[in-house]
Amino acid sequence: MLDGASATLERVFREEYGRIVATLIRQSGSFDLAEEALHEAFVAAASSWQRDGPPRNPGAWLTTVAQRKLLDAFRRDKTRADKQSEIEYETVRLQPFAEPASIEEAVEYPDDRLRLIFTCCHPSLSRDAQVALTLRTLGGLTTTEIAHAFLLSETTLAQRLVRAKQKIRLARIPYEIPALERLQDRLAAVQAVIYLIFNEGYAASAGEHLVRNDLCAEAIRLGRLLCELLPTEPENIGLLALMLLQNSRRKARVNDRGELVTLEEQDRSLWDGAAIEEGVGLVEGALSLGRVGKYQLQAAIAAVHCEAKTAAETDWRQIVALYHELRRISSSPVVALNHAAAVAMAEGFEEGLALIDAAGAGGKLEDYYLYHAARADLLRRLERLGEAHTAYERALSLSTNHVERNYIRRRLAETEWT
Repeated sequence: MLDGASATLERVFREEYGRIVATLIRQSGSFDLAEEALHEAFVAAASSWQRDGPPRNPGAWLTTVAQRKLLDAFRRDKTRADKQSEIEYETVRLQPFAEPASIEEAVEYPDDRLRLIFTCCHPSLSRDAQVALTLRTLGGLTTTEIAHAFLLSETTLAQRLVRAKQKIRLARIPYEIPALERLQDRLAAVQAVIYLIFNEGYAASAGEHLVRNDLCAEAIRLGRLLCELLPTEPENIGLLALMLLQNSRRKARVNDRGELVTLEEQDRSLWDGAAIEEGVGLVEGALSLGRVGKYQLQAAIAAVHCEAKTAAETDWRQIVALYHELRRISSSPVVALNHAAAVAMAEGFEEGLALIDAAGAGGKLEDYYLYHAARADLLRRLERLGEAHTAYERALSLSTNHVERNYIRRRLAETEWT
């Protein structure tokens, strides 16, 4: 059980880290200096708050102390640079600020998180680097936490973060919100990073667990942040709705024995009604804005599933229509696969299988295990057990998640034939 000071510090860390570090990065021009200063402020808080109790304004207290740490670092580096020469003195670009008269004085600082999230998701950075940097700076996750979540060694993750920060510095990537004509393309990258984080939590690509609740929660928190920063962008709302609706089913996706439970077989009483209500309301509001995008449509599909009381009551024809629109605005082999699976449920297994085979004809889904699992499922339902068995074997060879592999093994046993 955490004491009052420790509980407050933990809460403030999760709620304020991204806001404070974004301000410090703007002031210093350095990710490393900002993170180091904030870390020192948290160390100071752990001691001071335990002794004197939490301050009235914890976020302001931490910001003020971290700014003072930055100022100290600036003065040390300036002195060192003066002694050595100022030729290479480009490390810190700290902007002058007035120190509050009191450590408790409220600090009014601009919300720099929007600048930071666009910096973290700059197109010159790899997607892996974008994800890691977003979680480290805006989420406040430690290197250990991020490495564990993505099944990487801490050394690999740390090197990835170092390279990303170096690229930002050396390429002089601006710490700014893109101009209007570039905003939409860059915003799409931000949305994609957040959804990638969610998907890794919702269906872990590898490891012993199917769901990683920590990553799902963090992605939803970042989605809420994006809606807060750009509240009139319907795709931000659609993305948040999609994550809420999908995450509402997480408790029903694995049974007490740790086995995967398909959507069709889930106990819907375990679904989170409050999350469904919020998600449905969000997607309806987003669609009403008249700028329909792929996240809104995917959220609408999730809403149709969530509003069905039983699997039999699912309005598959509406889902097919939504996938048809999704394919029109955002076509991809995976979308075509999902559309085919919906057609199978709405119009017949043979029709769906034909469309799945068409989606895979180009070879782009050959190494995608869900393509083979979807084919196997329809072949099983059509009682073509030999073909189903072969497809399940191919799916098993491509799957790396322990829970999903066990599910496929059970299906293999069911389709064993002699």
